[in-house]
This record gives sequence, C-alpha cells and structure tokens, in this order.
Amino acid sequence: MRLYSMPSSGNSYKLRLLLAFLGREVEMVDVEAGSAALASAKAEGRLPFGKAPVLELPDGRLLPESNAILCWLGEGTRFVPADPLEQAEMLGWMFWEQNSHEGVIAVRAALRCYPHRRAEATPDRMAALLEAGHGLLAIMERRLAGRDWLVGAGPSLADICLYAYTHSAGSRGGFEMERFPHVRDWLDRVAALPGYKGLHD
Repeated sequence: MRLYSMPSSGNSYKLRLLLAFLGREVEMVDVEAGSAALASAKAEGRLPFGKAPVLELPDGRLLPESNAILCWLGEGTRFVPADPLEQAEMLGWMFWEQNSHEGVIAVRAALRCYPHRRAEATPDRMAALLEAGHGLLAIMERRLAGRDWLVGAGPSLADICLYAYTHSAGSRGGFEMERFPHVRDWLDRVAALPGYKGLHD
C-alpha cells in the first residue's frame, strides 16, 4: 500500500498514528502543501478529492478521506469496539471531528502556522475561532470526565481521530489547554500507548 500523506496535517497524521499502533508498514509519499510532490500527485490523478491523505491499495484503487481510511485500516483490530452501539458511538465522534472540531481547531492552527494562510487570519476571525474551539474542547472535557477513553473501555478509532488535531491545539492553535485537564490527561494516555509516534516522528 502507498499513503499520500501531508506531513504537517492532522488528517494525515491520524493514519500514520494508527499504522504505528498496528505495526503496519506502508510506502509513504509526502505531499506537503505547496510542494512539487503535491502538484505531481494531483496531476497524476492520485488525489481524487484534490487533497491528502489518500491510501493507494496494491491493486491501484484509491481510498480518500482520512476517517474512511481509518475505518478501513481499523476493521477487525482492537481499535474498533465489538459492541454495535459502541461502534456507532465511535463513528459519531469521528463524524463530529470532521463536521465540527476540525473546521475550527485545525483551521485556527493553519491560519497561525501556514504562511500562505496568514492573510485570512483577521483579528475577528481568530477571536471567533478561539471562542468556538474552546466550546468544542469543553464538549470533550465533559465526555472525558470520569472516563479514560471517548468510547468504551479502551482506545478506539475515535480517540486516534480526535487526538490528531487536539494534541497540538495549544501549541499550534493557541487554545488554552490548561482549561481542560481531562482532555490533557487523555492526550497523555494516547501518547503512552505502545507504538506511539508523534506528528514529526
């Protein structure tokens, strides 16, 4: 398999993290924003939706969208609960990550960290994203009060999915993570799992 991965992106990182936890190897193609490799992958039709990540299967089929790839790679592993209701809860958190969390937490980080996005970082927009992001982190804080993982008794794809952008929400996004002790403890638990690799590992 070949993974077209944007090294600085949380959406790509969540896949690299799951692969590390599973001890699985793939050929990695780095397609960082603005790189010649990204332009080439687009020109060759390797990115069906025009963005990374994309998993290329041995038969040449292309699977886009980070959470779809997570589900495909995670099928039959310890990161997918056996209970159907817990599976549905896991998917609920993954849908929420893409529909709500990523569009605020990741976007504020991108506006701060990517030079080509800085013109979009107006004071009003950054303030609105900060307030909205703290509200989203508060939802996670309430969920993680009195429990170790987002769903069930062990880590699931939901934890891997939401870890990707949450773990850098303070350093890259400027969010006040000291306000969310249960989230910070959960981040530490994910990072302590065997096989863990960081964003830049």
